[in-house]
Amino acid sequence: MKKNDDPDYIAKVERAIAEKYGQEAVQHPRADWNDEKEKEYLEQLKKLSEKERHQSDKGEKVEKSGFLISKKLLKKRGHRKCTTCGIYSFDIKDSLYMNKYECCWTCYIQYVEGREERWESGWRPNNENYKDEN
Repeated sequence: MKKNDDPDYIAKVERAIAEKYGQEAVQHPRADWNDEKEKEYLEQLKKLSEKERHQSDKGEKVEKSGFLISKKLLKKRGHRKCTTCGIYSFDIKDSLYMNKYECCWTCYIQYVEGREERWESGWRPNNENYKDEN
């Protein structure tokens, strides 16, 4: 006899599942549902919706000079322009020196290295070739 021919096949499968995983595994999902659980579910749904709305606001794009840019990026002010030579750099090795000395790696090697105290006291090179024109 095939399983499709047995009218009690579903009942046998349900009994086997109940024995292995417990009675809750085969009961209808609405069996334990009540008004209190409904309110709790709606509160969770409301919190999730609010969280998703907040996340979508973070990723909102704004048009700036013909390009779509994340709003989050516009709020950040990056120090990527060397105050000594005026070069704008995305080089990863410049990041440390931009944050600490406000100059690129090349200017650090040329003007700061070994003379950190003088640099920290405010000394800057007065060579007109390295002045920022802006």
